[in-house]
Amino acid sequence: MKRSCLPKCRLSRILGWLQIALGGLVIIVSITSLLRFYYAGFFLHNEDICRQFYPLKKDFYVADKDAYEGFDIVALSDRVGEVLDKMESLQQKLELVVQQMEKSKEVLDKTTITKLEHKKYLEEEVIRPLYNAHIALRQIRLPKLEGLRNQTMKEDPLINDFITEEIRKYITPKENRVGKKNIYRTEKIFNTIGHSCVLYKKELEQYMDYDIGSYCDDDWNLAQKLMLNGCDPLPRRRYLTRASKVYQKPYPINESLWKLPDDRNVRWGNYQCRNFQCLSSKNPKRGYTKCTGCFEMEKEKLKWVTNSSLPVDFLISDALTIKRGEIRIGLDFGVGTGTFAARMRERNVTIISTALNLGAPFNEMIALRGLIPLYVTLNQRLPFFDNTMDLIHTAGFLDGWIDLLLLDFILFDWDRILRPGGLLWIDRFFCKRQDLDDFMYMFLQFRYKKHKWAISLKSKDEVYLSALLEKPPRAI
Repeated sequence: MKRSCLPKCRLSRILGWLQIALGGLVIIVSITSLLRFYYAGFFLHNEDICRQFYPLKKDFYVADKDAYEGFDIVALSDRVGEVLDKMESLQQKLELVVQQMEKSKEVLDKTTITKLEHKKYLEEEVIRPLYNAHIALRQIRLPKLEGLRNQTMKEDPLINDFITEEIRKYITPKENRVGKKNIYRTEKIFNTIGHSCVLYKKELEQYMDYDIGSYCDDDWNLAQKLMLNGCDPLPRRRYLTRASKVYQKPYPINESLWKLPDDRNVRWGNYQCRNFQCLSSKNPKRGYTKCTGCFEMEKEKLKWVTNSSLPVDFLISDALTIKRGEIRIGLDFGVGTGTFAARMRERNVTIISTALNLGAPFNEMIALRGLIPLYVTLNQRLPFFDNTMDLIHTAGFLDGWIDLLLLDFILFDWDRILRPGGLLWIDRFFCKRQDLDDFMYMFLQFRYKKHKWAISLKSKDEVYLSALLEKPPRAI
């Protein structure tokens, strides 16, 4: 009996020890797992972990909201609406043509339409509007969502505000072909347009509606209208600009400064006058009001070189004497035909003249005189680097009509480009007498050194102000 009991006892002991070992292993694994969950924060109130395991509908809504933030649904709806209007217009046009053909069957039986006429009709009346609508639908872009927690809208700004293909191509960022950073240390080139272009969308789309590589319409006046209304800078265009059909060689520089240019070198289509003689101040229908007499060279020759009875009329020699030999380059900010720059050129000073064609060809006149016109508006930051100009002269443009905040921005921009020791020449600024103190503060806030300062009456209620100020050094 004892022999038969020994093997059974040994087996039971072995099984017992195995159970104890397995039980201990289970306990160790359980404790280890619990510790891992604890360190992971599973037993703590952690919203991020809960959302990771149990995403809520609200989370998806918030993520979608963040992803679509900044996406202009109204602009997209307007674009789709414009495409539908085009399609409806095309359908109505075709239905009208079919009805007219039904009414005149007898005439149609007797007449024959050539294949060339049929082709032209299909291209202009059917294919082109259908193609424009098709392209507009193709180019509608929606935001692309990436992931759940870091959804961002990969969309170019303003893309869905415009239908015209050329505008969309222009404002889309252009990536470098080599896939590396370019000379500007950027991976893309971003073309810019003025923010008010969205408000003048129809005019801008008309401006950008052309055949690539062809001759554009003589529409500089449309471009200037857009610029003056804040759509500045304008997008570039891939077209061939028109010039005068009978353009003549300009006069030599020793003649061109004080001689009216050849009338044939200007496109007169968008002006009231058709020649330079018509722009005389004696003509009440000359088409412009600012800078009366600017196109009369005999009067222009007297400016800034002959003494006047008014104390506000400074001479060029006065400014150059103050900074003898230091005035080399400068900016003439105003309305004119470049006479100030011409007088300065005679003294070996290079002046850039700002100009807008406000009823007369001011830009063409300046260029044909052999001077440099800068086609720029008040809306734009001046395209010059800091502390580079020796002289800034302003006359006939900034007057009492200007808003004080706008004037403040402009003056700070002038201060930016004017070098230390440079001269600011305020020439015949006029305003109402009760506003004089406000404008004087605007000019004197920079603590420039006064070299010349004069005030005189313009009329009973208005006054002139002229000043010659020097920018102080600002050592930091």
